[in-house]
Amino acid sequence: MQCTLAESLQFLGVGLHTGEKVTLEICPAPENHGYKFQRVDLDGQPIIPADVDLVVATDRGTTLEHKGARVHTTEHVLAALVGCGIDNALIKLNGPEIPIMDGSALPYVHAIERTGKTEQTAERNYLELDEIIPWEDLDKNIEFLAVPNPVYRITVMVDYNSPVLGTQHASMYHLGEFNQQIAPCRTFCFIRELEFLASNNLIKGGDLDNAIVLVDRTDISKEELTRLAKLLGKESLDISIEGIGVLNSTKLQFENEPARHKLLDIVGDLALIGRPIKAHILAARPGHFGNVAFAKILKNQIKKQQNKGRFFDLTQEPLYNIQDIESMLPHRYPFLLVDKILTIAEESIVGVKNITMNEPIFTGHFPGNPVFPGVLQIEAMAQVGGIFALSKVEDPHLYTTYFMKIDKVKFKSKIVPGDTVVFELKLLSPIRRGLVEMSGVAYVNGKAVMEAEMLAQVVKDKEV
Repeated sequence: MQCTLAESLQFLGVGLHTGEKVTLEICPAPENHGYKFQRVDLDGQPIIPADVDLVVATDRGTTLEHKGARVHTTEHVLAALVGCGIDNALIKLNGPEIPIMDGSALPYVHAIERTGKTEQTAERNYLELDEIIPWEDLDKNIEFLAVPNPVYRITVMVDYNSPVLGTQHASMYHLGEFNQQIAPCRTFCFIRELEFLASNNLIKGGDLDNAIVLVDRTDISKEELTRLAKLLGKESLDISIEGIGVLNSTKLQFENEPARHKLLDIVGDLALIGRPIKAHILAARPGHFGNVAFAKILKNQIKKQQNKGRFFDLTQEPLYNIQDIESMLPHRYPFLLVDKILTIAEESIVGVKNITMNEPIFTGHFPGNPVFPGVLQIEAMAQVGGIFALSKVEDPHLYTTYFMKIDKVKFKSKIVPGDTVVFELKLLSPIRRGLVEMSGVAYVNGKAVMEAEMLAQVVKDKEV
């Protein structure tokens, strides 16, 4: 199920690139809200959805803009929300940039873990793949690949052709590893990049407390360090170099902390597709530009899946025909609402109901505008679920299936004569003491028209 924060959280800090002080508040939000930013310092307090289509810059961070309002460096706080399993949040800030804190996602993670989360009533809608999705940029030497996988997994390779960094790899085998293995990893840059970044109006809030500075030269003079400190507005900062390594000999959290931070950025940037992910993401030499480009590919995949719908092969030989069904269910005309069963698996079933004008219900529902009633849609789905339950017992004709509860029913489109309705039901929990809890979706031409959850009990109430 979707989750939001148990209560609001507040943070004080400075933006890494703007250097401006900012107060950030992460607030609970209703189900299906997703992630949204709000600039409370601007007229009208505009909302900026966390949407990859709103990305306007990826230079050393991800910047979103909507109707003239911008928010910079969104990736770390979004990664923390994803890692903590928060689906819905309103992120308010009184400045243009998310505070950098210590350069990682850990301060956000710790605060979210302390306050906890609240489970909501809507289900998570994951991006799940049924094909491999590749992408590359030959000019920038960036490669991404998304592979079908039951959990969110990421594998990263970075290669900076540097004696201090070299080639590094990092992996997150499932999202449960994020908070301890990925969240503590800080942003970084090379000392050779500092002058360029400062000259381009970036890293105004940068400090050795919120960023790792990698040193891959041995010929840096004290005068050059003083000039860099002045350029960065850090004249009082005591900078030292002890050969190739890290400025001021800052201790790394992990030997491959830079690669892990690149993985952190991927989690934050891919949050902009608007859905949690079940896939294995592989990335070579990633950065915000590549992350965002691939996020757009994944968002297009969501649209493609929505347009394609759910496919069922209605020409296949049924597992159960109508005679088989009559031997299992006590229902008869006009209340037998299942025509055939296509498949039964360990935890799922697919059944079919053909809607014709000969249904007696259409003489009164509605004359001149025949619509198959919602209550009968639920009953048809329940009969499919009953067949699933009875398929798990010996002598199913000696049992009856009784409704106990119906929940989360949604009717999305009307069903009319000529439609073939395919019901797909999945077990929500193991069958115990004859109790069967299933969720189901009804499809017409691959499009979902109805969904529900139901609980029934299978009772042996007949003799041989």
